[in-house]
Amino acid sequence: MPKKDLQAHGVIDVTRRGVGYLPHEDLELDIEIPHEELNTALNGDEVRVAITSHGRGKRTRGTVIEIIKRAREAYVGTLKHSAARGFEFISSDPRFYPTLRIPPEEAAQATEKDKVIVRITRWVPGTDPVGAVIEVIGTAGAHETEMRAAVLARGMSIEFPKEVEYEAEALNRTRGMSAEEIARRRDFRAVTTFTIDPDDAKDFDDALSVRKISEDTYEIGVHIADVTHYVRPNTALDREARTRGTSIYLVDRTIPMLPEVLSNDLCSLRPNEDRLTFSAVFTVDMNGRILERWFGKSIIHSNRRFTYREAQQVLDGNSPEYKEELETLATIGKKLRRKREQEGALSFDTDEVKFELDEHGKPVRAYVKERLETMRVIEDWMLLANQEVAQWVSNHVKGKKPAEQVFIYRIHDSPDHDRLEELRIFLKAVGYDLGKEGRQIESRDIDTLLRTVRGTQEEAVIQMATLRSMAKAVYSHKNIGHFSLSFKHYTHFTSPIRRYPDMMVHRILASHLHNEPLSTEELAAYQRAALAASEREVAAVEAERESIKYKQVEFMTSKIGTLFEGTITGVTEHGLYIAEKETRAEGFVHVSLLQDDYYDFKARSYSLVGSRTKKAYRMGDRVQIKLLRADLESRQIEWGLDLE
Repeated sequence: MPKKDLQAHGVIDVTRRGVGYLPHEDLELDIEIPHEELNTALNGDEVRVAITSHGRGKRTRGTVIEIIKRAREAYVGTLKHSAARGFEFISSDPRFYPTLRIPPEEAAQATEKDKVIVRITRWVPGTDPVGAVIEVIGTAGAHETEMRAAVLARGMSIEFPKEVEYEAEALNRTRGMSAEEIARRRDFRAVTTFTIDPDDAKDFDDALSVRKISEDTYEIGVHIADVTHYVRPNTALDREARTRGTSIYLVDRTIPMLPEVLSNDLCSLRPNEDRLTFSAVFTVDMNGRILERWFGKSIIHSNRRFTYREAQQVLDGNSPEYKEELETLATIGKKLRRKREQEGALSFDTDEVKFELDEHGKPVRAYVKERLETMRVIEDWMLLANQEVAQWVSNHVKGKKPAEQVFIYRIHDSPDHDRLEELRIFLKAVGYDLGKEGRQIESRDIDTLLRTVRGTQEEAVIQMATLRSMAKAVYSHKNIGHFSLSFKHYTHFTSPIRRYPDMMVHRILASHLHNEPLSTEELAAYQRAALAASEREVAAVEAERESIKYKQVEFMTSKIGTLFEGTITGVTEHGLYIAEKETRAEGFVHVSLLQDDYYDFKARSYSLVGSRTKKAYRMGDRVQIKLLRADLESRQIEWGLDLE
């Protein structure tokens, strides 16, 4: 960092120990802000930092001099009674480091058994903050409380404001499907069309149509709910959807981006009903070559609502329903998939944990969701539509003024060099190579690795390590391509019921199709919304993972003493992280419990090795484990190794 640059600005990362770190492009290591120099800054806050020390070979240190923007205004947690000070707030976020005092008069009749939302009302640097309870969520540990808390803790809403519900009901009364509107659209109601979704899906935002043109040529339509026909800019519905950014999928429910009258009815492509859509239609041959493409507003009439399993029954020869259409989609889809693979698209097949809950929300069964071929078929066609829309827009705006080139892309940067080197070192330790040393790693190198380890003992661990080395996919008006898909152009067009960026893409695509440039104000608003949507997506994923983690631990609370099979997913000097085979519930084995030997941590081989027996525990090893403890409050599981 230049000597004259004595300040830095950015988003601070605060550890559980209450020490802050701020990244700076000119420094190899983040700026460290000691606890006493945070000056009330909390994790995720946007801050300005003054540099206090910057010596050669030493980590740069700083002090927070300004909090530009708080990451959040409210926090979720429980209360602990303090006779001298009313209550102390115990945050659900372990990185919330201060001791927050809640005076009795500010507790809103909450008790120690309640999970609450609080806000900080006063905080003078050097003293403990004071706060107030603004909502009692419910009794801590209760199913409904914990599911709501997973969402509310990340600053996201559950209920819709009254004016949003009112607008949705008004749209439902008018339905918006006049003869004039239908006449403006391409009519696919006579073409065989169906949806294929999970068993429990309620919002159907994509449908496929199939029409045979000749012996080797088909017209395949990817029809997407025309949400933006109903949700117009600057309405209460649009503002709320933009704020939410995405639907949230918890273990037992969906927190929708749009009110249910829209998401489950008016915009949902339900069978045997006319629906307004925005379509990407392709004329393709059986080798997956695209001969023609068309994008535009349309109307469809879905003939059948398939679940993935029902459609799979057809492909397996156990049902004759729409057999030719489904087999055509699957055959061409495989050709499209093969082409992506040849171009280097990564083939992550990550496991999805599902729960069977009783009437009280308690998990009675946990299992890994089966991956069916029909899921891949739908993915093949949705990926094609997303790619082709982005490609068409990119070609359409070439040579135009910058203000007329705007679009919202889904981008995925190539992995950071240092992260790739860490991955390479780890892979060597478990017996695999990632390309040749000194050569630039490409997506096809990673894909080759993933295919090599498929079905091996190390597959899950290597997939996890590879995913962690990846950059995050985000929304942006600047296109840099999509690394993991190996696409030069990619967007999200296919899920406007549950993702606000897809709504933006629909609006911008429509403006390009009609050569009606958006205003400067609209362009700026979309660029801001793309950034906000990326942040909302991260928060939604965190909430979803939190609900899964809670149910994994809750499921294990009744299994104390039970033996399981697990896979070692992490090794440290303090012990082993192990994921149980069926539920993927991850817990920890402290090294002190390995009493048959003294174990040394070998960083280069990611292993613990017995000094006397040379017995080794490595990443990816399968082991027998016994459940010792499952703590719902801390969401922690403690395993013991079955050493017999």
